[in-house]
Amino acid sequence: MNDSNAAAVRLDGNSLTREQLVRVAQGACVDLDPAALQAVARAAEFLADTVRREEPIYGVSTGFGSNADKLLGGHPMRDAQVDAQTPGRSLHVELQHNLIVTHAVCVGEPFAADVVRAMLCIRINTLLRGHSGIRVQTLQALAAMLNAGIVPVVPQLGSVGASGDLAPLSHLAIVLLGGGEAFFAGERMPGAQALERAGLTPVTLSYKEGLALNNGTAQMLATGVLALHRLDALLDTADLAAAMTVDAFAGRLGAFAAEAHALRPHPGQVRSAANLRAMLDGSSLADIRYHLVPKFRQWQPSSWARRPVAEQPCFDIGWEWVPFDQRHGRGNFYQRFRPFRGGKKHQPQDSYSLRCAPQVHGAVRDAVEQAKRVLDIELNSVTDNPLVFPAAEAEHVEQQVISAGHFHGMPLALAMSYVKAAIPVLASISERRLNKLVDPATNDGLPPFLIGNEDGTESGYMIVQYTAAAIVNDLASRAMPASVYSIPTSANAEDHVSMGANEARHVLAMTDDLGKVLALELYTAAQALDLRRDMIDAARALAHGSDAAGFAAKVQGCWDLDASQRAAFLAEVDGLRAELAALPSPQPGRAVGAAHAAIRERIAFMDRDRALDGEVRVALQLVADGSVLAAARGALQH
Repeated sequence: MNDSNAAAVRLDGNSLTREQLVRVAQGACVDLDPAALQAVARAAEFLADTVRREEPIYGVSTGFGSNADKLLGGHPMRDAQVDAQTPGRSLHVELQHNLIVTHAVCVGEPFAADVVRAMLCIRINTLLRGHSGIRVQTLQALAAMLNAGIVPVVPQLGSVGASGDLAPLSHLAIVLLGGGEAFFAGERMPGAQALERAGLTPVTLSYKEGLALNNGTAQMLATGVLALHRLDALLDTADLAAAMTVDAFAGRLGAFAAEAHALRPHPGQVRSAANLRAMLDGSSLADIRYHLVPKFRQWQPSSWARRPVAEQPCFDIGWEWVPFDQRHGRGNFYQRFRPFRGGKKHQPQDSYSLRCAPQVHGAVRDAVEQAKRVLDIELNSVTDNPLVFPAAEAEHVEQQVISAGHFHGMPLALAMSYVKAAIPVLASISERRLNKLVDPATNDGLPPFLIGNEDGTESGYMIVQYTAAAIVNDLASRAMPASVYSIPTSANAEDHVSMGANEARHVLAMTDDLGKVLALELYTAAQALDLRRDMIDAARALAHGSDAAGFAAKVQGCWDLDASQRAAFLAEVDGLRAELAALPSPQPGRAVGAAHAAIRERIAFMDRDRALDGEVRVALQLVADGSVLAAARGALQH
């Protein structure tokens, strides 16, 4: 995974960005700022001097957690009993070693390599602040392991989010000691073997180094940053899916007007509305006059009798004429719009899932932006304990080595719980648009389930909506905040924990399922868009090739007319015919059209039922790899 061609990301403890972290997660190397290493060295030297003075320091010369009241002696008591001349082991070294090997107890499937690389990068960066007491050589060894492409095996379950991500970070550190397991060159192997194959040697920990390595918020922060990185693309994809669905409905653009959103200027809402306007720019489907949109009717042998069967559409089309005696009080309206009811209802607004897309998508954007603000602070924060202030003027060591609670993950946990609740909202509105497309009661004159089905044997896109509904339900059932349920640990010394690691891990996994729902909407909207255009084009072709009497065969509601009424009816039909004949072929927005073309390069229009499983996988891949979004963005740049 290591990309030796990517420029190295310099870490200094103060300036790491989410974008840089993603680069490292994807394979970039790191280098360490020399000035920051000087601060690291000063803190390590201070800590060593303090220990030599036999000052009590939590986690250095005392035990951890509920063992904090146990002061370390000069050597193990059992060694002194066996042979007073034996130098014995260093309890300070043993304390740090044991901390790592006993805390590496996570279970479950390993995190993906990008998550683990991000965790390593975060840990290195925070230790460079020079307040953790780690030695320069240990920090350099950690960076060398990252740069060599060694990916420790870190099972996903085991952190309660305070004291930080103890267990997952111990799985990172144990490989540095020559233990645990790691992936190297695509192979899973013992940690010692991975170090050897990379030309590295195990590290023996010194004062506080075990605590510095495993006490912090790197798992929840890494998974959170990667989740938000994915969500950035998915938010734009959601806007694109909504835009394609709006075009498929020949929807109304007024709901996205800049002047309307200026009156309620939530940043995410304003941005989503702007995205929709940009993606729908150039559309001649949106805001098309109601009476120009025909309604689907099932194909019959007589539907297109003048055309060869092979050239006939898989549908029929039609309108209902509004009789003269039903226009009372609507005279002005029928001066503006012709008295024909086709697929579009004569109403100035679309349903909420279309009209309110900026408000809903935008609220999710704002939740993500709030989480970004929290994570940006955390990226360059010191999150272990105790905190070392070697330059502080102090009478007692407690004023220079301060036990605080920066390892507590609640700031991240609550920010991610906000995002966690927002993801099902975005998936839900997407599924509602998909459902609206396949339901003949709501799809504005398109075929039921977007298939002709003249023989009654075809299901079309019916079950695509089922799959989307199942995913939305699953997302909703996973949206309960983990952070509201603390379970005390360490014999109640850690009596309130954040569960932020679970929160961020859930969000990362949920982004994948959100992408699946959006892909299913795009897959369905592409079919609907083709049908909408084909039906209008069929009406245009009929208008070009017939007179008023011939066109009237597609119009219902003209029974029992006397001669004068019949003449007036045909005059109105001819007006509709002439307007359709003059209408250019309807086009979606340029960005929507580019996205539609990207889908059609891989997935054909469905005129008859066929197996859908393979093309559903393709649709999911087009969203996951960003292809369909890239096509839309490319159109916006030209």
